[in-house]
Amino acid sequence: MTDNRFSEADRRAVYRAIHERRDMRHFSGGSIDPDILSQLLNAAHAAPSVGLMQPWRFIRITDRSLRDQLYQQVQTERRATAAALGERESEFMALKVEGILDCAELLVVTLKDEREQHIFGRRTMPHMDIASTACAIQNLWLAARAEGLGMGWVSLFEPAALSNLLQLPEGAAPLAILCLGPVTQFYERPMLEQEDWAQRAPLEQFVMENQWQKP
Repeated sequence: MTDNRFSEADRRAVYRAIHERRDMRHFSGGSIDPDILSQLLNAAHAAPSVGLMQPWRFIRITDRSLRDQLYQQVQTERRATAAALGERESEFMALKVEGILDCAELLVVTLKDEREQHIFGRRTMPHMDIASTACAIQNLWLAARAEGLGMGWVSLFEPAALSNLLQLPEGAAPLAILCLGPVTQFYERPMLEQEDWAQRAPLEQFVMENQWQKP
């Protein structure tokens, strides 16, 4: 039998990237070498996609005024989210939820237009375009961690407003704002755990056999 495993050192590196990846909010400015940025985007583009539809598109935000407008949109949604949280409103507002003004690179990931043309694997599950794009984002996240760069996924925005700001074509849709760049240090644990917002539940609560099982 052929052993298709990576070497022990390579396997450890893969698991390390997975377990040390963090959703970063604190960035130290700086810049990203263009070759490294290209490698990260290539890692994202190597992701699997249902029917090989490759639904992801990456918009690099290099205009400072556009970055500022995007930041304001996120702040508007942040306040709306806080109000919707009721008794946890002030607790939420105390959290740092993005690094848009501080990160070296800002990317907006969108779903491409005309996705209805892709039927393979989506006839009954059209949301697989979102799942595929999430795989690309995760690839980028893990590659960034391996390069010692932090990345944060921001989802606090109103899709229609962001689409208008970035002049997306009809049918395209924004999925994520990604803050990317050098950080002083990575969080020891996910930030929301460190801030006691929530705690990761044990794996045993999420694995079932043969049918849905009640806790």
